[in-house]
Amino acid sequence: MPTSSPYIAFEGAEGSGKSTHARRLAHSLDAVLTQETGGTAVGQRLRAILHDTALDHLEPRAEALVVAADRAQHLAEVVIPALAAGRTVVSDRSVYSSLAYQGYGRQLDLDELRRVNEWAVQGHWPTLVVYVEAPPELTAQRLDGRQLDRFELAGAAFHQRVLEGFRAMAAADPERWITVTTERSADAVAADVLAAVGERLAGFGADAT
Repeated sequence: MPTSSPYIAFEGAEGSGKSTHARRLAHSLDAVLTQETGGTAVGQRLRAILHDTALDHLEPRAEALVVAADRAQHLAEVVIPALAAGRTVVSDRSVYSSLAYQGYGRQLDLDELRRVNEWAVQGHWPTLVVYVEAPPELTAQRLDGRQLDRFELAGAAFHQRVLEGFRAMAAADPERWITVTTERSADAVAADVLAAVGERLAGFGADAT
């Protein structure tokens, strides 16, 4: 069952900078840093399937179930044991990515996805979600020149739906979600994230400094 230790997820579009800020926050909090997909040995194999550009025929329901399988292994092997040991966990992506990518992006039923993933995470949804949003020109610049995967090649309409999904979830649950933008320096953004997370965690009886 869920513990009182903080489980913090970073969410955002490809190239938004969420991975950088997840690492920085984990360092500041002396937290366990992990990721979805691919946060375990099993997950690495599942991630290879999900990101393989040769699998352009992967059915959206199959994709959603592969992601949920990665998540079930990740929660059981990494997240739940760390929380049970009293450690703060910072994860680069979480269950909310499934709602954004397979729900809003692939247009699968959100209620069905929630039920599948509720089972996969054993009730351990993130305590806090830091949603990192970057201007489109900045994300395009960061992706330029790198070998793109299946998700990055999914097209502008798909990625717009994903963004709208993240924004809708953040707006619907403001007590859980923190939204930051990356127009400023990385140091300034990291300082804002740390301050916002510390303020929120104070309400959970956790010390984030």
